[in-house]
Amino acid sequence: MAKEKRAIVLYPAYFDAERSREDGRRVARKLSVNGPTVEEIAAAAGALGLKPKVEAESAHPSTPWRRDGRVLVRADYFKTSVVRKVAEKVKEARAAKSKGA
Repeated sequence: MAKEKRAIVLYPAYFDAERSREDGRRVARKLSVNGPTVEEIAAAAGALGLKPKVEAESAHPSTPWRRDGRVLVRADYFKTSVVRKVAEKVKEARAAKSKGA
């Protein structure tokens, strides 16, 4: 029997340019964006084929009073590579949105 994979949890804090690494950011500043939303993260994860599941009322453990939500994905990759790829997609989507506006 195959071992069931645990979900990879993606919090908006991981991609937030306004946070420091100590406050929960997991990507480089050049890949981060200001105020990422769970919808943007879910869209980026969906574009990568990761089948995202949004939990809108969840909070990052370091800031339990900020209920920014989280996105759960399942992947055969390490969490760090999933976080990086999602960050790149979010950044691309923001850039495309700002060009179109």
